[in-house]
Amino acid sequence: MSEELKQKILVIDDDVTIRKLLTHNLSKNNYSVFAVENPSEGFEKLNNEEIDLVLCDVSMEGMNGFEFCKKVRENEKFRFIPFIFVTAKSSLEDKTQALDAGGDDMVAKPFNFPDLLIKIKSLLKRASIYKTYSIKKNLEESFSTAKSRILLVDDDQTITKLFQYNLTRAGFECITASNGVEALKLAEKTIPDVIISDIMMPEMNGFEFRKKILENEKLKSIPFIFLTAKGEETDILEGYDLGITDYMIKTAGPRVVIAKVSAIINSLGKERQKAVSELHQAADSLRAKVVPDNYPEFPGYQIVHWHQPFQGIPGGDFIDYFLLDENNLAIILGDVMGKKWGAWYFAFAYAGYVRSSIRVALQTSEEYSPGQILQQVNKSVYKDAKVSEVFATLSIITIDKTKNILKYSGAGDLPIIYKNKSSGKIEQFKSKGLLLGFAENGLYEDIAINVSSGDIVLMVTDGIIESRNKEGNQFGSKNLSSVLEKLDDNANVIEEIKKEFELFTSKKFEDDISLISIKVK
Repeated sequence: MSEELKQKILVIDDDVTIRKLLTHNLSKNNYSVFAVENPSEGFEKLNNEEIDLVLCDVSMEGMNGFEFCKKVRENEKFRFIPFIFVTAKSSLEDKTQALDAGGDDMVAKPFNFPDLLIKIKSLLKRASIYKTYSIKKNLEESFSTAKSRILLVDDDQTITKLFQYNLTRAGFECITASNGVEALKLAEKTIPDVIISDIMMPEMNGFEFRKKILENEKLKSIPFIFLTAKGEETDILEGYDLGITDYMIKTAGPRVVIAKVSAIINSLGKERQKAVSELHQAADSLRAKVVPDNYPEFPGYQIVHWHQPFQGIPGGDFIDYFLLDENNLAIILGDVMGKKWGAWYFAFAYAGYVRSSIRVALQTSEEYSPGQILQQVNKSVYKDAKVSEVFATLSIITIDKTKNILKYSGAGDLPIIYKNKSSGKIEQFKSKGLLLGFAENGLYEDIAINVSSGDIVLMVTDGIIESRNKEGNQFGSKNLSSVLEKLDDNANVIEEIKKEFELFTSKKFEDDISLISIKVK
């Protein structure tokens, strides 16, 4: 593998022996390694290199690993970089801190390198899915309510400043470039909603720039306006031959420019609304729901869920309840990486796999084991070349009401949270199972919990944990646990969490929201 294609891993540890050990083993496995001594040097590498994953020590002088991770996550550019903490200890408190700080995983010294490599490969694969669905602008992201972004290209700084000022005042985000070469790079990086370009420019003129845009699959459908100082017929015709949306003379007042841009944006908005409406109708006609309308009735237990798709469009979270027999119930919570319709398509596929795998597991197993069900799902997904490319997390709980035993197993999911009513103690149970489809054997094991009247178990997807407030702080498992601690016996679990969560985020969510509450009566 060439140096350019190697994935880049940043190692931050104040122990030179650990740095050398990690560098040696990661380099042997075709990773490009940048090893530094402290977070300050870590920030420098993040800003200067296209880092794909961070391995960071927890205990360091000055700024510790948790603080460093929080700072990294505050930067939109680094939000999706996988982050693994390296620690000499691995207590429940440390794991909770790691999760709240925005970390993806934690490894303890001394290292088991085969296990570490599996974690690294899994997280890098997951990150590539996030980039595909969450970062690059596509049909899904075009439904966003954010400001429309205008790319203005002109080598005349006076014209640029005048138009940028007026477009910004009109409520648009306006970014600028002084020539076609610079503009092409900026367009690929930002994916604007509209491009306005001068024709006569140095290095690459407007016509050449337009041709480059048309050759780019990501950019060719963006509305394009030519801006010129002259209105000669030959220029106008050549522009329209290149499929431009409109043509404007520079002497036209800013109000004319704003009116034309607004008309284009409004037209795009109507097309997007129509697309959303048609997609909704298609889903309804297929009866393709991945979250049930009703809660299961299971004597002795109160089971309720809260689900809110991102921006009201079906996304990647799915919930299912499966009555195994009169005394046993299976509860399923999954999360396909990505948002909206792209993720929904795969969520629907995964939900189908889960249902069929449960039926197979029931025929081949003498007891109801969530781990065995997960392995059956994983086996099916692993063999499906299409679905296995889009990873999903999955949590499964089975309840035996005759014994009051919950069994839990998970695939790359968040820990479930358990509140013991008698002691008031809150615990997290974390599965070590791999993401679905990552490996043929997902290493799924059952965790059994004996429950009593008043006990509560929560299952969540990352939409709750990772949503942020205005200051950029995540809601985190700490806030979730805090709500549980304050609950009285008669409180509605879901409503109390929902109230605190909406207050914290000002009802501005970043992903699908899914939460299942299981309360023993």
